[in-house]
Amino acid sequence: MKSILKYGLVLLLWQAGEIKAAITITNIAVGYGHSFFLKSDGALWGMGRNTLGELGDGTSISTNRPKQLVSSNVVAMACGSDHSLFLKSDGSLWVCGYNQYGQLGDGTFNMTNRLEQIVPAGVVAINAGNAHSLFLKSGGSLWGMGLNSDGELGDGTFNNTNRPEQLVASGVTAFSGGSFHTLFLKSDGSLWGMGANAYGQLGDGTLAATNYPEQIVPSNVVAVACGSAHSLFLKTNGSLWAMGDNENGQLGDGTLTNASVPEQIVASNVVAIAAGFSHSLFLKSDGSLWVMGFNGSSQLGDGTAVESHTPKQIIAKEVTAVVSQTSHNLLLKSDGSLWGMGYNVDGQLGDGFPNYNSMIPEQILPSPRPVLTNTISFKTNLQFSTVCRFGGTFNLLASTNLTQPLSQWLSVATNIINNRTNNLFSATLTNAANASASQKFYILRSQ
Repeated sequence: MKSILKYGLVLLLWQAGEIKAAITITNIAVGYGHSFFLKSDGALWGMGRNTLGELGDGTSISTNRPKQLVSSNVVAMACGSDHSLFLKSDGSLWVCGYNQYGQLGDGTFNMTNRLEQIVPAGVVAINAGNAHSLFLKSGGSLWGMGLNSDGELGDGTFNNTNRPEQLVASGVTAFSGGSFHTLFLKSDGSLWGMGANAYGQLGDGTLAATNYPEQIVPSNVVAVACGSAHSLFLKTNGSLWAMGDNENGQLGDGTLTNASVPEQIVASNVVAIAAGFSHSLFLKSDGSLWVMGFNGSSQLGDGTAVESHTPKQIIAKEVTAVVSQTSHNLLLKSDGSLWGMGYNVDGQLGDGFPNYNSMIPEQILPSPRPVLTNTISFKTNLQFSTVCRFGGTFNLLASTNLTQPLSQWLSVATNIINNRTNNLFSATLTNAANASASQKFYILRSQ
């Protein structure tokens, strides 16, 4: 009786703690192998690859579960392939990670695994391409640094720069960096581009690169997103337009033909867009999430690895934001929960299961509550097999028909996961003695 009361209390306290610590996530960003999210208190959290210092925690140790990196005052973040940018509430710009092309803007070409300040004030927005960085100042001026081999900085040269330089003097309202190209919007709704154009990603009707900004669309553009070599933009009437590389159907027009001029993909009701390396995502006004393009890492989240050449709905409602850059995606739902799908070899989804891609959207935060599993599928003198719906390190909290004290049970660790299918994880629970059949378990993932 004493044992039952003790562990009943543990479960109750854990549940109360979840309610008290309800998570409000306000912003998300992803790079090649790492991801960030921002909480409403200004705390910055990250997960995934950190071998080049892209998490900025002072180490080169990757993490497959969310880790707090900055406790307060962060208002925005952006990821390149292997570097990161952060904007604080005082308008200061901070950076970390890989710096071979000067993308950190600190005057060197040295990587750093700690946050360093580049601009002390006046920054209002940030974005990053593969190896170049972009930021907007309060006067509407656009600045950049890093890789410029294809003219993606638009400064009239093809020279890399390791210091911020002004690219456009005023009037810029939004911008996005691809692998080797850049697009930006002006306050009059015009769309401008510069950089690589071999696939038509600038949408100017040619395949010629340009190292200075050129106008692509004269008006009515409200949002832009760059993939590796394709581009998306959104007009004021809610229509979605695309151009560039279409080898995997990422333009969503039903073909595999590249487009060197913008083509309309969806006529109305689109409210947000995101572009991965070779796939695309968009949200409609009803909260539905739609995808198209390459799916080799299951980044489309449809439960397959088959690419789609036309838009496919994968979530019907309640999605409020989505981000992508390469082969994984993060999304937010209206209840404040964080979800991920796609490539996860470095733990960038934060689900505790590196090396296992997520074929369908899975909830990352808040952590799922303890799950009462199905009846055990088999037992031996020492082991029971069961199914868990999330990754990490597990501990048994309570059960039915338990014949031994909970203290005799060992924790369930990720290294004994033996199967994963559509986010159902088969794990083994080990007991110090025999137990009765038809046993059920509450399992808690530890943080």
